[in-house]
Amino acid sequence: MAFHDDSVSHDQDGRVPSREKLLFQPNISINGLIDDETVSFFLGRLESVRKDDQDMVMELNTGGGDADAARRMALEVRLFRRHSGRDAFCVGKTKVYSAGVTVFAAFPKRYRFMTEDAVLLVHERRMETSIALNGPMRSCIQIVREQLAMLETSEKLEMEGFRELVEGSSLSADELYQRATQNCYIHAADALGLGLVRDVLR
Repeated sequence: MAFHDDSVSHDQDGRVPSREKLLFQPNISINGLIDDETVSFFLGRLESVRKDDQDMVMELNTGGGDADAARRMALEVRLFRRHSGRDAFCVGKTKVYSAGVTVFAAFPKRYRFMTEDAVLLVHERRMETSIALNGPMRSCIQIVREQLAMLETSEKLEMEGFRELVEGSSLSADELYQRATQNCYIHAADALGLGLVRDVLR
């Protein structure tokens, strides 16, 4: 893909910001772990982008964080794309790990970029909990059922995220899941080769 020095270039997919805009002039910068405070910051910046009638240009550099906070941010990206009449672009810089991949995947492939040093980390959701069973058998069974339902819901959400990430790539969601079970690090050049991103920015 060719980039130019003007603020917007054009190709068959429509408007694409210049390399300079993507690399150096994001209007939303997410750097650090994703948590509830990150969501609040993101919503504030997103409101400014809406008011100024801008395309969203996000830079994303994160070691991961809370999965549900990332899901909320991903939802807002989809809603922005669906209802604002503007485009949304994301550049993964240095590391896009774990929950960060959930946010990254909310941008369709043609709107996703990575810097040449960037790495994606895709893995299964992790859970740390203990279940105390103490009381009548029926109530113990209900506790176990509730925990199982939570695990099954998490697994379903995880697969939805995998399908979103691989859409338009050479990977299937099942293939990505198999990689994720062993902690899958995907470097920028490999992500481009697999078709997970539109381009690697240098």
